Amino acid sequence: MLKIVGAFQITTSENPLVAMGTPDPYTPPTGGEHTGVAQPLANSSGEPHMRSIIKPLTSAGRVALIVGLGILSMSLTADASQPKRVPRIGVITFEGLERQIEEFKRGLRELGYVENQNVQIELRSYPTERLDLLPGIASELVRSEADVLVAQSTPEIRALMQATSTIPIVMVGPGDPVGAGLVASLARPGGNVTGVTFMMTGTFGKRLELLKETIGKISRVGVLWNPANPVVRQYFVETQVAAQTLGITIHSVEVREPNEFASAFSSIAKARDGGLIVILDPLMAVHKGLIIDFAAREHVPSMSNLRVFVEAGGLMSYGVNPLWNQRRAATYVAKILRGAKPADLPVEQPTKFELVINMKTAKALGLTIPQSILARADEVIP
Repeated sequence: MLKIVGAFQITTSENPLVAMGTPDPYTPPTGGEHTGVAQPLANSSGEPHMRSIIKPLTSAGRVALIVGLGILSMSLTADASQPKRVPRIGVITFEGLERQIEEFKRGLRELGYVENQNVQIELRSYPTERLDLLPGIASELVRSEADVLVAQSTPEIRALMQATSTIPIVMVGPGDPVGAGLVASLARPGGNVTGVTFMMTGTFGKRLELLKETIGKISRVGVLWNPANPVVRQYFVETQVAAQTLGITIHSVEVREPNEFASAFSSIAKARDGGLIVILDPLMAVHKGLIIDFAAREHVPSMSNLRVFVEAGGLMSYGVNPLWNQRRAATYVAKILRGAKPADLPVEQPTKFELVINMKTAKALGLTIPQSILARADEVIP
């Protein structure tokens, strides 16, 4: 074993074999004297063996050693002080989802990623009617050198896919990612896209059943929907099929642009529909206040697919809790930041649907909610 003596001379320390109680075959003959140079010693087989004892350093050697140690120390200090790169998450969303974005951040914190501490979040929002802004926003997030990108809806995901084929993209709420061409399949998404969906196939018939049971006798229901959204179109067809089974006539009321709401409301009022099904998508969600005010003014019981509608004053909703999607999206982001590849992470579908009822709205409508409905409610807002 070697040790530095005073930082100028290197000598041998006690032989480790001796320390363990083993005879040292290299011990010099008794009476021998160290001369400061290598001495030939006899090993156990009688052959000469060289034991190195390094001479005291010269002045020049001492200077070289000191300089070398100084450079090494500076190098280690520089490496230790080098700031570690903080992961960057790019998020794109339409306006009005502040609560959901906060839930996404909360999910990240629970997984060990705290904004402005060990992760940076680049958030970009846009008005839902300005889809033309998406390509520019997507390109900006890609240029920000994000490690992972997060998008809420199908148009946002498509914009990000056009901007990059390498940066991982986590979906939060597309209705049909396979049908929209976002992923190859739910089990094996492939490419750089994965995440969670708002796929609610098979639930719109249930909404119609719940509305009928709540109101009682009802023969005609208006359905407010956006035919420009392919997923919503699928949900509308599902509602029509369920209506035929229940003996209910569907009054289709289409809205593609914000300026079409006035004529839509007029159509519902003239038809004197006994109830209203609102298929929420980004367009309807942003203008839910208008819809709720109209339903209250005309005393029309309303049912939707998202709880935000009921929280804002609608009567009932049956569907996925969007906050759940945000937390699941945070889980995907954490997995990717830790090295997982999007192609290896299956897309998740919602498995739990909740019934939410607003009792204040029911009272304003003069409507008594049947006990059978209240017993099935996941949440009743007083």
